[in-house]
Amino acid sequence: MTGMPVKERAAGSPNLAVLKPFTPRLGVPSSCSLQPVHGYVLFAAFASFILVGEVQAAPARPSIIATLWKWTPFLLQGFAFNIVISFLSMAIGTLAGAALGLGQISHSGLVRRVSWTVTQFFRNAPWLVLLFYCIFLIPFEFELFGVTIPFPAWIKAVIGLSLPVMANFSEIVRGAVQSIPDGQWEAAESLAYTRRQTLWLIILPQCIKRMLPPWMNLYAVLTMATPLVSIVGVGEAMTTTGEILAAENRSDLLIPFYLYLLCLFFLYCYPIARWTIGLERKFAVNI
Repeated sequence: MTGMPVKERAAGSPNLAVLKPFTPRLGVPSSCSLQPVHGYVLFAAFASFILVGEVQAAPARPSIIATLWKWTPFLLQGFAFNIVISFLSMAIGTLAGAALGLGQISHSGLVRRVSWTVTQFFRNAPWLVLLFYCIFLIPFEFELFGVTIPFPAWIKAVIGLSLPVMANFSEIVRGAVQSIPDGQWEAAESLAYTRRQTLWLIILPQCIKRMLPPWMNLYAVLTMATPLVSIVGVGEAMTTTGEILAAENRSDLLIPFYLYLLCLFFLYCYPIARWTIGLERKFAVNI
């Protein structure tokens, strides 16, 4: 072990503020968490617009409910693609963010500065701008040994969404490591553990429960951001809804269909948000 102070070994750089990975007080949910009242208001608005539309609809036209039911399988196919994009973006962002977060606590000053710069750049960049850059800067096909390999837009969209996920998870990793008490590092040093052994065998296992709630919250945020890919030409739930409305050519379906899609996102993200709050309470640590 080197003669570097324990505090600096744990934090990497004493000038970086600790990002607490979750709310330390019991029973206090995150400010951006979904609440039951959000669902009540959403479903009440959905039912109200359907009722108003049914009253105003022409007698010869199919009802709004029947139209929603007819197109639900097609809409669910688009929504499933949103889920696939969120899974892939989260997986790539998590792996890259873990490496970047560990780079922020590295002994090497160059690695720390580069990791911090990359983290702050992608963490503060607008998600839609990153999507546009990936769509237009990454080629649509590659030549490899004379073989043309297509690179579809949805893969580039996955890369574009994984970049902000990477940066945010990097901060989660750094904050979790820095929240571990210095006594853990001191005890490991007294047992002749190397820094790498201390990090992988003692520190990171304790960080898992600290990183899990914000990681899940980040996934919920990512899922709600996946409709952004429709702007860059990727066919998903928003694109599917537009195609349905164009096929029906009925103005009274506009608000009900988009509220229906919003309800689908709420039904998917609400359990994640509630589970996150439960984990925050279970794993609460007074830092």
